[in-house]
Amino acid sequence: MTEFAEVLRQLSSAQKPAKGASVYSLFVNRPAGRLLAAVAYRVGATPNQLTTLGALFTFPALATVALLPPGRVMSLCVGAAMTVGFALDAADGQLARGQRSGSPSGEWLDHVLDCVKLVSLHLVVLVSFYRFFALPSPVFLLAPMVFQLAAVVIFFAGVLTEKLKRRATADAPAGSTPALWSVLLLPVDYGVTCLSFLFLGSQHIFLLLYCTLLLAHVLFMAAFLVKWFRELR
Repeated sequence: MTEFAEVLRQLSSAQKPAKGASVYSLFVNRPAGRLLAAVAYRVGATPNQLTTLGALFTFPALATVALLPPGRVMSLCVGAAMTVGFALDAADGQLARGQRSGSPSGEWLDHVLDCVKLVSLHLVVLVSFYRFFALPSPVFLLAPMVFQLAAVVIFFAGVLTEKLKRRATADAPAGSTPALWSVLLLPVDYGVTCLSFLFLGSQHIFLLLYCTLLLAHVLFMAAFLVKWFRELR
């Protein structure tokens, strides 16, 4: 137990900066990922193995959304699996930083799978809407398409901005995100999208949550693009 606590302490000191993170990432996903990374460290797992394990939680859950009618038990299992998959996505980076074993190939694998998850998530929602939902109007079939566009643009533009700014800010302090901004970022946190699938079995509730998150993503996409462009200028 003492050794496990020491591993947790070491991983905690190798955390990502808090800047740009929502309260869910700061107080739920990263701590959960740290516990999983500590377990992985003790059993000798590698960051890439954690990345792969996260995919094994996420993609079968997404396939279930497209293939099976939504129900309460199914939605709980899907939401839980996606949430664990996201925690493992935090764990792989923490383990890599804690072991100082990060590599370009590992970062590439992590980002590629993240992109595939984003695209797949909204594709399976579109399929589920078409096959199983009693939508108020066919226009709601556009929601997953717009959501996918906004989520992928935010992801790609955020990664690209970070890469372009890395050399210029390599020696600058990372800073932190104000508490209010961390709360406002909740709707665009991937973990909150994962949690929304816990309500997939209640069609009206899920549709309301999904469209609310969609609206938040569209608004934040516009704000982020303006902000990042100005920073790079």
